[in-house]
Amino acid sequence: MKSPSTIRAALFSVLLYGALNALPAAAAAQTTSPAHAHNPIAIGMFLLFVASTLFITRWAARKNHSVSDHYAAGGKITAFQNGWAIAGDYMSAASLLGISALVFTSGYDGLIYSIGFLASWPIILFLIAEPLRNLGRYTLADVVSYRLQQRPIRGFAASSSIVIVLLYLVSQMVGAGKLVELLFGFNYTIAVVLVGVLMVVYVFFGGMLATTWIQIIKAALLLAGAAFMAFMVLSRFGFSLNALFAQAIVAHPKHAAIMSPGGLVSDPISAISLGLALIFGTAGLPHILMRFFTVRDAKAARKSILYATGIVGSGYALIIIIGFGTIALVATDPQYHSASGGVIGGVNMVAIHLAHAVGGNVFLGFICAVAFSTILAVVAGLTLAGSSAVSHDLYANVIRRGAATDREEMQVSRITTLVLGVLAILLGIAFEKQNIAFIVSLTFSIAASSNFPVLLLSIYWRGLTTRGAVVGGSLGLISAVTLTILSPTVWVQVLGHAHAIYPYEYPALFSMIVAFAGVYVFSVTDTSKRGQRERALYGNQLVDCELGMVKQG
Repeated sequence: MKSPSTIRAALFSVLLYGALNALPAAAAAQTTSPAHAHNPIAIGMFLLFVASTLFITRWAARKNHSVSDHYAAGGKITAFQNGWAIAGDYMSAASLLGISALVFTSGYDGLIYSIGFLASWPIILFLIAEPLRNLGRYTLADVVSYRLQQRPIRGFAASSSIVIVLLYLVSQMVGAGKLVELLFGFNYTIAVVLVGVLMVVYVFFGGMLATTWIQIIKAALLLAGAAFMAFMVLSRFGFSLNALFAQAIVAHPKHAAIMSPGGLVSDPISAISLGLALIFGTAGLPHILMRFFTVRDAKAARKSILYATGIVGSGYALIIIIGFGTIALVATDPQYHSASGGVIGGVNMVAIHLAHAVGGNVFLGFICAVAFSTILAVVAGLTLAGSSAVSHDLYANVIRRGAATDREEMQVSRITTLVLGVLAILLGIAFEKQNIAFIVSLTFSIAASSNFPVLLLSIYWRGLTTRGAVVGGSLGLISAVTLTILSPTVWVQVLGHAHAIYPYEYPALFSMIVAFAGVYVFSVTDTSKRGQRERALYGNQLVDCELGMVKQG
């Protein structure tokens, strides 16, 4: 009888063969894109990156033997490595492609996303990082269920995490499909399928170790590429930001209006709601929170955030320059426009066109490979977070009530990885026309309204009970999704109704209030013996958190 390692090696070879042979099959289905298709330099760099990441996955697969290895890389990642990995996980396709596209279309208001994303890190550093690492093992649910009932709280946390993961995967798959479509010139659907296959290979075999190193390499490449692009943009204007902005004002159809607020978010309620989602949503993203379990202790977790903040802040500063550079150098250049007057490849691809404008085919190939690596790193982290929510929280602790073996949990995790890969492909195809940065903002709204309130109050509020956490968190999740559907973006633009029932674009301001109020009301009114016992256990939780003890089982 063959050993599990032999079976995994054989399956790895089959999937690798299929992924590599998908390229010739896709080439046969090429469309006539006027972009940079058939660029041998870009295609060569793309293939080189894919081969490198598959080599990393094969190396990591040999070390991926236990549940701890698969979910948390055995806790052996250093703070410096984890900081780069967090930055790689966080600076996604929505950052490089989506934010630069928002600046290209809306100017000043596109910066809201950069500032909001960056402002979230102090929240995580001072409120979340240390207790999360001390109280948890692999997932968000480990922390919120520390003194609460395992089954209901894990069921809620896993459900919320899966919704967030699936929505976030949409934005990454759309970006990946458009990028590969632009690079190779073949069908968008086939491009999305190729990305989905590679994503499954990384997580299925390499687990957290492979995901971490892909994220580290991707973050370094992204920062280097963005720095070179920003340098080349500024060099065209004598390294003067004033000259760059002045040319952007001349080139943009809205002219001076792009330097004023109101182009993207037109009312104070939407602005506040979007800001709350971006700032607090990060602290509820399951794939970001998982990264704190890969380091040895809470001190390393804090250092990870410090490193990540510096890296992410530098990256977003460069992306701002890139965004205005696309206006100044690409908006008026007919080489990058189609016959219908739109940017080739869609507005989400303006950063790719800027790369060609400032660095030619060689830099275009490099930045395409970087953007693709950005997407693959993020989707790998998302898939791992989703599979762990199903296998560790739902299967091992809800269905099997802690009686599942490591082998069973790993099998469920890998099956879930395959299912998430299929769902990601289908959703990526369905949401082809949506702006990827907007989809991410919806994801952050849900994370800020469901996971964050429950996580924060489970750490800092003695009065929290299981009933309050489950009901309040569920109300936050449901209200965020409902208000999003009733908003102008979905109710009017997608569903075709004349007027939106909910007049604002972003739900976080109201859905967060609903969540916190729901948690508070349903906790303080819980007079059951179980609720009293959960409040009494808060003192033990504080002691264990200070000592860095992790509850097992």
